[in-house]
Amino acid sequence: MKNIKKVIAIGFIAITMSSCATVFGGKVNAHQKTKPAPGQQQRSVRVGALIANIVLFAPGLIVDFATGAIYKPQN
Repeated sequence: MKNIKKVIAIGFIAITMSSCATVFGGKVNAHQKTKPAPGQQQRSVRVGALIANIVLFAPGLIVDFATGAIYKPQN
């Protein structure tokens, strides 16, 4: 019974600590990770991932912004 509870707890933590853009957004490239220099244009945010994070699990926004996965890749 203890093992089942541990597996459920680990699964729950893994699901809640992941975020939409990190999981479904694909590989993060250098453009997404690098902050723009002063005077450069700001990076665009993936609106779908932003809304999904807000609706499903708001703390996932922290993960997406920290990894840069929330930003659109450069064309």
